[in-house]
Amino acid sequence: MVEIEIDGKKVEIAEGSMVIHAADKAGMYIPHFCYHKKLSIVASCRMCLVDVEKAPKPVPACATPVTQGMVVRTHSAKAISAQKSVMEFLLINHPLDCPVCDQGGECQLQDLAVGYGMSGTRYEEEKRVVKPKDVGPLISMQEMTRCIHCTRCVRFGQEIGGSMEFGMANRGEFSAIETFIGRSVDSELSGNMIDVCPVGALTSKPFRFSARTWELSRRKSVSPHDSTGANLIVQVKNNKVMRVVPFENEAVNECWIADRDRFSYEALNGEDRLTKPMLKQGGQWQEVDWQTALEYVANGLNDIKAEFGADKIGALVSPHSTLEELYLAAQLVRGLGSENIDYRLRHTEFDQPEGIRWLGTTVESLSSLQGALIVGSNLRKDHPLFAQRIRQSVRHGAVVSAITSRNLLRDADAWAMPVQNQFLLDPADWCQALAAVAQAVAAEKDVPAPVEVFADIPDLAMSIAKALLSGGTQAILLGNAAAHHPQASSLLALCQWLGCQTGASVGYLTEAANTVGAQWVKALPGQNGLNAGQMLAGGLKALLLLNTEPAMDATAPVEMEGNGMVVTFSPFKANMDVSDVLLPIAPFSETSGTFVNAEGRVQSFHAVVKPLGDTRPAWKVLRVLGDMLGLAQPVFNSSQEVLAHALGGSGISMLPASSLSNATQASITVEKAVNVPRDWGIYELDGIVRRAPALQQTTDAREYRSQGEQGVAA
Repeated sequence: MVEIEIDGKKVEIAEGSMVIHAADKAGMYIPHFCYHKKLSIVASCRMCLVDVEKAPKPVPACATPVTQGMVVRTHSAKAISAQKSVMEFLLINHPLDCPVCDQGGECQLQDLAVGYGMSGTRYEEEKRVVKPKDVGPLISMQEMTRCIHCTRCVRFGQEIGGSMEFGMANRGEFSAIETFIGRSVDSELSGNMIDVCPVGALTSKPFRFSARTWELSRRKSVSPHDSTGANLIVQVKNNKVMRVVPFENEAVNECWIADRDRFSYEALNGEDRLTKPMLKQGGQWQEVDWQTALEYVANGLNDIKAEFGADKIGALVSPHSTLEELYLAAQLVRGLGSENIDYRLRHTEFDQPEGIRWLGTTVESLSSLQGALIVGSNLRKDHPLFAQRIRQSVRHGAVVSAITSRNLLRDADAWAMPVQNQFLLDPADWCQALAAVAQAVAAEKDVPAPVEVFADIPDLAMSIAKALLSGGTQAILLGNAAAHHPQASSLLALCQWLGCQTGASVGYLTEAANTVGAQWVKALPGQNGLNAGQMLAGGLKALLLLNTEPAMDATAPVEMEGNGMVVTFSPFKANMDVSDVLLPIAPFSETSGTFVNAEGRVQSFHAVVKPLGDTRPAWKVLRVLGDMLGLAQPVFNSSQEVLAHALGGSGISMLPASSLSNATQASITVEKAVNVPRDWGIYELDGIVRRAPALQQTTDAREYRSQGEQGVAA
């Protein structure tokens, strides 16, 4: 540790730290623009100049290492003069457009200009103008004249996003932030560039000119999309979600969110919202009141149970639903006497897990791995925030290997990180590839292999084995495609064997916001219950669809015609061609609830706006429906009471470690798999994302649709 003095205050800080780090530890603010705690230091803006005793001139606090006994003054006449000179320089070409700038009210330059700027300017020449640029549907670069060349956006792309989509062209007065010759910005994390921009050069295209920052109320929430459980700040005006930005949580999402977390809010205010209950009568949809709709459903379920038996009633639920909704849906189905409930619409194998499938390690630990083997995943697109953490590990020397398909890892740069060992095979052959790696590990350790497949072990399998055996913190991670695979249990069994032999953790990059939570509340078929594939094959007399759209969410062929009464619980006008009843339920922004992320972290949130129209929280609808059916259930007056009942107690922040297990006793099959499921696009994950206009205009979304059209044509 090194002791220094800042403005008369003694501070102890680790050797190698910069002056700005010491000031931050002491609770002192040093003005800056180019510095960001998560990005490399370039010291280009010079706004953080401070006066260091015995230094001949002011030095940048962000790039000056601390030394024992150093004396720093941040408010001396020398420091203030230097900072004011820098501010004058930055304002030479900056436009005077604060009244119309979207950044107004939350602009670092605007704030610091009040303290360090002059009331007038000595610069009388014509200000430079930078041409606007079109870089896609998410980021606006219409006012690049505001840019102060801090290069935060450039460094974010290189260091966090993994690809250099922005760069600095030219020099001096002609410097400009540009993409590569007309390219769009296609990173799945691109919206974070808006956050790191300290001025109004990069702004949100969907939010542009919608509201002023001081008009917005700010409320905490949790992302309902992938299994990261990203913490959000939802900004609201007039009971309408206007913008979503990250809420910093170092253990989960750090200070970043994926674009689908940021821009999916557009769907919450879209034309496709369902605001009143609807019944199909004579082939025509009619709006009705809640009492009529629920009586229709309750009477229908009772009649079907009496005539055909409870085993002809089933429910398909979405793992993007809240824990409370999933719990009450499971209780409703089982209260009727049925075990037909499942959340695994995209799976093709339906084994009964021995424990709750989870990440196998903490989210935070992904940033400090020495090696990782990724199986059956498009890591970058399926789990953008997990990918950026693993990218951090790679920057510090971690070796990443992959067993996946060419579709999921199209080229060497597809994951925006070096993948040293790429075993790119048809998904039907993944078990054989894993078996080859197991053989290689067995050969290296001189132990029996779990299965013998190859007489000569492929070189690539041997390279992966040596990487796993190299020591340090290793992780074997199964992705969405591995979980959906028809040989999912064999893949897991092989990974578990590898984990035991190499010391690597084994886990799933779980697909949805509540994949872990759905398992906890047993939104799975019980004994003799039908799984999702069987229910989708038809034959039921009543089918409840909670936040699901089988035509878009299911792997198995969907045969809905034979399913008698179909009831859809959704915030959107979904499943209208197959449903008999539509019940408008609240999306995550209009209800309180809980999501359990991939590591088993329990995160609750409150509604940020009032329900739209006659929309109601799904947990309330399910509770009332249970009462109308005469089911024996506790009286729940809040989602918190439902949560306490579902968890077996309140105040739990993590699921019990004893319940989380990726263990399996499944036998290993290495024959070529059949009926391998298709891949889903990054912006096809759930109903909210699918209905977000800006996200559907991105390159990723357009390419996915194009591939789908080509597949249909073929």
